[in-house]
Formats: sequence, C-alpha cells, structure tokens
Amino acid sequence: MKRTVGFAMTGSFCTYRKTIDALHALAAEYNVIPIFSEAGYTIDSRFGTAESFRNEVETICGANALHSITEVEPFGPKKLLDLLVVAPCTGNTLGKLANGIADSPVTFACKAHLRNGRPIVLAVSTNDGLSASAENIGRLLNRKHYYFVPFGQDSPNGKPYSLVADMDLLSETVAAALRGEQLQPLLLK
Repeated sequence: MKRTVGFAMTGSFCTYRKTIDALHALAAEYNVIPIFSEAGYTIDSRFGTAESFRNEVETICGANALHSITEVEPFGPKKLLDLLVVAPCTGNTLGKLANGIADSPVTFACKAHLRNGRPIVLAVSTNDGLSASAENIGRLLNRKHYYFVPFGQDSPNGKPYSLVADMDLLSETVAAALRGEQLQPLLLK
C-alpha cells in the first residue's frame, strides 16, 4: 500500500518549476495531497499564474489542493499523512515553524501533523537564509521530526545570503526521513 505524503507549497514562486518537477517523482511513488499557502493559492507572479500552478499540481496529484486551516486540521486527529513536505519553504514559513506559529494552511498542517510524531521535510528557498532566517534554520535542525532537503547558496555573488534546496534530492530526502534519517551531506557547495 502506498504511503500518503502531504505536499505544501509556499510563496517562493521562482522555485515553483523545479518544485513541481520534483513533485512528479513523489506522485509516482506516494499518494500525494497538495496544500497551498494563501500566497501560493492566490498570487500571480512573473513566473506564472496561481491558477496555472494549482491546476498543474492538482493534475499531478489527482486531488484538489487544500488551502484553508479548516481543510488541513484533520491531519492531526485522523493521522492522514505519513510525511509532510513543505516545498518551497520560505523564510517566513521557517520563522513561523521555529516559533510555533500556526496561522496559515501550511503552518497549521505542520502543527497538526507533528502531534503524531511524524516527519516533516523542509525544502528551503529564502533570500535571507544566511542572515535573518539562519537562526530559524538552526532551531529547526535541532528539533525532532524535521528534516531538510540538502541546500546551498544559489547565487553567492549576486545574493550572498540566499539559500535554496536542491529539489533533485527531494525524493531521496523523503525516503530518508521516513526511515528517521537526515539525508547527507546537508550543506551543498
């Protein structure tokens, strides 16, 4: 029987293409429930429209995207997920998770899921990963049940504080997290 994975997308629109490409591999191996933050569900950007991204993700997953706290709340009491992915995971989302704030569909899905002691995989994508978000990454690295897709600087000269996960390693990270292991090396060159 296939395991069930939640796939939560936040508003780092520049990484949506790589994120959606990685979603294809997950959907081939797991039942995937798509989740969108309010920004991901509603904001059109220079990278595409919210509706086109939603439609593509829903088609890949074969399920409608959840986009409200009410829709994700059952993850906890009903134990609906084996694992939850947050990809891309913005600095804003990292900060909320590190501080226990559950005020959005994505952060509430994490809170509900964590009550069952099951893994969450974070695929960092933030321009302040080596500045304001560094503390939050450190705090989450030190918490049980959080695993990170290996990440590195995406543009050391142009954006020296920016970090982005290697989405090609998402499936491998999910498999490791289901075994209770952090995929290594965590920091990429």
